[in-house]
Formats: sequence, structure tokens, C-alpha cells
Amino acid sequence: MPVMTDEGAEAVQAGTETEPEITDDTEVVTTAEDGVEPDGAEDGAVPDSPEASAAAPGRRKPNLLVAAVAAAFTVLLALTGYLGWQDWQHKQLTEASESAQRAAVSYAQVLTSIDSDNVDENFKEVLDGATGEFKDMYSQSSVELRQLLIENKATAHGIVVESAVQSASKDKAVVLLFVDQSVSNTKLPDPRIDRSRMKMTLEKVDGQWRASKVELP
Repeated sequence: MPVMTDEGAEAVQAGTETEPEITDDTEVVTTAEDGVEPDGAEDGAVPDSPEASAAAPGRRKPNLLVAAVAAAFTVLLALTGYLGWQDWQHKQLTEASESAQRAAVSYAQVLTSIDSDNVDENFKEVLDGATGEFKDMYSQSSVELRQLLIENKATAHGIVVESAVQSASKDKAVVLLFVDQSVSNTKLPDPRIDRSRMKMTLEKVDGQWRASKVELP
């Protein structure tokens, strides 16, 4: 059985108690087991950055821009619709005025033209173009007027030399006319020219202009 001497025992003890020497080349590694964490590395914490802080105002600006563009588009659309409606109204009124003027000119020539040989046909044309008050008045006087025209062999031919619309809406108009009428009868075999002014009120009935009042101012 080997026996350790006192010197050997001292050497073993001295080797056990000797700690390793740390030199400058030795790296010191700190692990998680040491329980030390880097500053600011708390659980769930995300460090703030200038880019993240500026993101919210940046998102609000595009939203405000979109809202402003949408509002401007809505206003523009409403304005365009209003102007379009005004233009349509103006065109409607212009067309009504022009058609009323044409109807007045045509009817004035019917009204001032008569042939004693075709009295009934002339009267029918007059009544077809009349309405309301004027139609009633002409119907009541037509019998007496018919007899007078036949007895005197009267003939007349009217021409509108000028006309103008005094007022007009989509269903009513007042037209001023200047008429030259050539008249002849048994007492005046040579035709004479009568010049007169006429103020005609027309109303739209079943889509057609009809004379409701005729004045000779």
C-alpha cells in the first residue's frame, strides 16, 4: 500500500488551493445565468424612434387631403349640375319663345286673310288656332261676319312685316306684330293697304300654341 509523504501531501494541497491566473488575453463572457440584462431591455419594451413618432401625423395629412379633394369635387359637381340646369332652362325658354313667335306670325296671317268664296274654310282655320276668350268671341260673331263678307264680296290678304316677343314662358307668350293687310270689296274694287299693330296672347294647349286673346292697340 503506497504511503504519501508529508511533502507530497503539502504539494497536493497547494495545487488544490491555487486559483487560475487571469491574463489580459482572457475574454470574460457574461451569460444569462449571471442574471444581468442590458440597459433598457425590459420584457415587451420596444425602444421609441423618431420615425415611429412621426408616423401618426404623417398618416393624418393624407386623410385630410383626401377629405379636402372629396369636398371640392362635391362642390364642383353641384355647381356643374346647377349650371347645366340653368342652361337647360334657358334653352327650353328660348325654344318656347321662338315657337310661340312662329305660331303668332302664322296665325296673324290666317286671321287677316279672308276670301268670300271660302268663308267657311277660313273660319275653321281661325277657330282651330284659337282658344279660351278669343275663340268664344269669334264663334259668337262668326255668323254675322260671314254674311257681311259674302254680301260685300270681301277679300283680304295679310302679311306680317315685323314681330317681336314681349314676354314668354314655357306655356304662355305675348307677341307683338305689325301687319300689312290688302283689302278689296264691292265698294272698293281696287285693293288698299291697311297697316295695323296686333298684340296676341298665346297659350299652349295639347302641345300647340293657340291664340287666347287678340288686341288691336
